[in-house]
This record gives sequence, structure tokens and C-alpha cells, in this order.
Amino acid sequence: MTLGLGWIAWIIIGGLAGWIASKIKGTDAQQGLLLNIVVGIIGGLLGGFLLSLFGVDVAGAGWIFSFITCLIGAVILLTIVQFFNRAKK
Repeated sequence: MTLGLGWIAWIIIGGLAGWIASKIKGTDAQQGLLLNIVVGIIGGLLGGFLLSLFGVDVAGAGWIFSFITCLIGAVILLTIVQFFNRAKK
């Protein structure tokens, strides 16, 4: 995924995607605004990387595609974190 959207757009998209992903995965009570943004941005990078492995051109795809990519990546990221947290217990 390209970082061409600008840092303010990444904060907005990342925050929304991270928040919705935390609602989907049931981790919203454990996360604050900053962690939602971080999860969304890292999820966007993860989602962009995974989509590029399948040959999907994610650069310049627009806001909606970027949001969906961030959301899917954030859900995957939270799933991985939950798996390792359960394995530690």
C-alpha cells in the first residue's frame, strides 16, 4: 500500500479501521484511540502486503479500497494477537 494518501488521511482511515476491527474482534474495551489508529495503520500495511502477493495493485486505489484494506488487515492483526495471547495463558 502506498503512503501517498498523506499522514492525516492515514490517521483518519487507520483510526476508523482499527476501531471497527476492534469492535469486530471484541477488543474495543482494551484499546484506546491511539492503539486503534496504530492497529489500523499496521493493518493497512499488512493488508496491502497480502493483497500485493495476490497481484492486486493497491497503490492509488482510492479511499474506500484503502479503508477496506486497512480493515481486513487490522482484523487479521488482531486475530494474530489474540491467538498469541491465548497461547501464553
